[in-house]
Amino acid sequence: MTKKDIALKVADACGIKQVIVKKVLQGIFDCIIESLIREEKIELRNFGVFKIKARRARIGRNPRTGQSVPVPSRKVVVFKPGLEMKQKIK
Repeated sequence: MTKKDIALKVADACGIKQVIVKKVLQGIFDCIIESLIREEKIELRNFGVFKIKARRARIGRNPRTGQSVPVPSRKVVVFKPGLEMKQKIK
């Protein structure tokens, strides 16, 4: 499902123009991204939690050559689903 598909469903369900829904969705996504850049946790009740997690540097291996390669530390976005989402997906 794409952002366009979500916008279409919401627009049909609420009777709002698709263009307005797209702007609102993009605004929501922009706010989430800005918060993650500031390393803030985003908690959406009954949906889940987005947060930044640091990964340590490590030594990896090139699968083609078998040569050891240093992998630098980095930050990644992690998502933990909320209780309601877990129950509905089961």
